[in-house]
Amino acid sequence: MMNRLDQLLAIDADAEIARIGKVIRRQLAQHLRKRGAVVGLSGGIDSSVTAALCVEALGPGRVLLLLMPEGDAAASTESLALGQSFAEALGAHWVVEDISAPLAASGCYRRRDAAIRQFWPDYEPHWRFKILPSDPLAGDRLRSFRLIAEDGSGRARACRLSAADYQAIVAAMNFKQRTRKMLEYYHADRLNYAVAGTPNRLEYDQGFFVKNGDGAADFKPIAHLYKTQVYALAERLGIPRVIIDREPTTDTYSLPQGQDEFYFSLPLKQMDQCLCALDHGLSAAEVARATGLAPDVLERVFRDLTAKRRATRYGHMPPLLVEAVPSIAAGSTPGQGERHA
Repeated sequence: MMNRLDQLLAIDADAEIARIGKVIRRQLAQHLRKRGAVVGLSGGIDSSVTAALCVEALGPGRVLLLLMPEGDAAASTESLALGQSFAEALGAHWVVEDISAPLAASGCYRRRDAAIRQFWPDYEPHWRFKILPSDPLAGDRLRSFRLIAEDGSGRARACRLSAADYQAIVAAMNFKQRTRKMLEYYHADRLNYAVAGTPNRLEYDQGFFVKNGDGAADFKPIAHLYKTQVYALAERLGIPRVIIDREPTTDTYSLPQGQDEFYFSLPLKQMDQCLCALDHGLSAAEVARATGLAPDVLERVFRDLTAKRRATRYGHMPPLLVEAVPSIAAGSTPGQGERHA
């Protein structure tokens, strides 16, 4: 017998695919007034499902899939190959835009290297590295970060980052998401298309995106879906098994890194269960039975979810005005009431 959490997360994939397709067509025709959609395709599950939904809704001739590799990310080569293969299978138009040169020109790599050399003066760009946060379930109230690297000889190094050092490195790396979004909007403007965002509900709710980077889009067709529900749609949409089975990665740092390692405190299924429980006000005892997590661990998970949700408000916040501009406010309603679509 299904517990209540499983019931809440269960989804009729066929009906949901049809519903999302109907909403996409209405949003593009009535609200956005665009001819088609641009989707940044990473080779991951979320962008693949978003691309397939857009093709299902609009037809392959009205969807442009944009693949944007760069030489620094550990998963970039694999992501490009998976993206190309899937784009061909969908029958949609696709373009490869290597963003390495724009990133170098903007100072992304140079600024990153300068921040890292504060700790290791002998650091070279060919070293591989990533950032690891402290475990929010370990009981520490304040989150800390460590820089992990492998030098040219393969020797591992690690150091603790201050908040300012962490922010300096992340600020440089955020050029990647913002450069990709810049290219998505270039092609969208060229074709009179709308840009589709690819965050699932966990990412959208918890702030796993860069403001004005991968957080920017004209419509976000899977932002209401928990990650497990995205996987359910992937099965029905015929997403290749190699993409479905692939571990979700940040696709940002040169050392391999999963999303749960970098940002989320639990495996994605349990994160979905805990976020769903928080959304629906389920008791800790009920969640403990469904997840197998101890009450003290659940308390820390809920505290972490609530803190991230609070911090995410900035990411969703539109530009602030001194006072409302009536003509704009009067026209700001299209799409409202469709936040779950």
